[in-house]
Amino acid sequence: MTITAETTTEEKILNAARSIFTKKGFLATTVRDIATEANTNVASVNYYFRSKENLFAFIMDETIKKLFDKIEPVLNDEATTAIQKIEICVGYYIDQLLENPDFPFFMINEVLAGQTNLPMVEKFKTLTNSVFAKQLYAMQADGVIKFHPVNLMWNITGMIVFPFLSRPKQLEAGYFEAAEFEAMMRERKKLIPVWIGQILKGE
Repeated sequence: MTITAETTTEEKILNAARSIFTKKGFLATTVRDIATEANTNVASVNYYFRSKENLFAFIMDETIKKLFDKIEPVLNDEATTAIQKIEICVGYYIDQLLENPDFPFFMINEVLAGQTNLPMVEKFKTLTNSVFAKQLYAMQADGVIKFHPVNLMWNITGMIVFPFLSRPKQLEAGYFEAAEFEAMMRERKKLIPVWIGQILKGE
């Protein structure tokens, strides 16, 4: 009975933290906010996760795993083209960031803090041997693309991540509402593969 109760409390805290972090952002969220949302107390949050920072890191690690569990099979699918892989993975990535808009800030802060063993960094290393990577290098060898394939990956990542990095200030300035931002990002799910496809075709 005790194990079940503890597991239930921990899950309530995690669910509450995901919700509050998404609504308010990491900086504006307090441990008390999370405790209130989870219908528990601050002591329980500290018991399970020690700090808001640890709780946020746990959720971000979980986010990375969830993302890569989806995209790794796609990137290693020999039956699809490179652009088809991009189309699917861009959709997954944007959906994940819409659920966790603070994720880019987490990654940047960790890198600036000198963290070199981040889960995402390790995951990217495994992708260098993916079918997708081999397809891009083959396109480079055949002269289809005349640039290093990593530049393509940087372009895709930048197209997805930059809007989320600028999101808080643009919302604060009133350039658009949260719902409008989400709609634009869902639009980018279709646009980014088109733009990258044009680059691959040399247009």
